[in-house]
Amino acid sequence: MMNHLNNRQAFKLQNEGRSSARRELRVKLLLASFLLALFLVPLTGWAGNEAPLVAEDPVVEKRMIELTQNLRCLVCQNESIADSHADFSNDIRREIRAQIRANKTDQEIIEFMVERYGDFVLYDPPIKPTTFLLWFGPLILFISGLAYLIIYLRRRRLQVEEAVPLSENEKKQVEALLNENK
Repeated sequence: MMNHLNNRQAFKLQNEGRSSARRELRVKLLLASFLLALFLVPLTGWAGNEAPLVAEDPVVEKRMIELTQNLRCLVCQNESIADSHADFSNDIRREIRAQIRANKTDQEIIEFMVERYGDFVLYDPPIKPTTFLLWFGPLILFISGLAYLIIYLRRRRLQVEEAVPLSENEKKQVEALLNENK
């Protein structure tokens, strides 16, 4: 019986050794995978979008860049079409180059963009009924907030002025509480 227990214990120890070796191997593989992924992540930036094509004519390219500096990328929304690397901006630049080659004026190209994408594509949209809120909304919100603050402060001041003064007994209680902590 004793021999049987020793064999069981030996088998158990042997299995524990194997399972710890397996665990150790899994941890090493996981760590190696993590490190490999960590080193490959910076390489994905190089495989991004291709650089936008430059027009054969430098005059066309210069005019296209000047035009697209004042047009908002609808994908990025914080970048101009000239600065954006989004596919949408690449398509717009290609379209603008084609229109420049078709001898369209800057105004005609901008009108085409506004007609197609709306006033939002312009960094400086015109003042008209559909853009009133865009132009005057922040001012209206500021004035409303300021008016609310003034009304609130006046009411608060009246509440403080109307406060009932403490009686002699209440003053003594307050003084006793304050002296307790000293």
